[in-house]
Amino acid sequence: MGKGSSKKVVKKGKKPKKKVPGYKIFKIYDVSGGALKRKNRVCPKGHFFMANHKDRWTCGKCGYTEMK
Repeated sequence: MGKGSSKKVVKKGKKPKKKVPGYKIFKIYDVSGGALKRKNRVCPKGHFFMANHKDRWTCGKCGYTEMK
């Protein structure tokens, strides 16, 4: 039988960040005049978007949660 060949796992670094298409940006932001305003809730601690769950709003960055 002999030794089995083991495959090496090689890490190639971080994957490049995907670019968001322009038509999806208008779902997130509201354009009025020359200013952009976020449509979704924003975390008061870190100013990141909050996820909308059935019974709560949650920040994915810091874990801040608001109940509905």
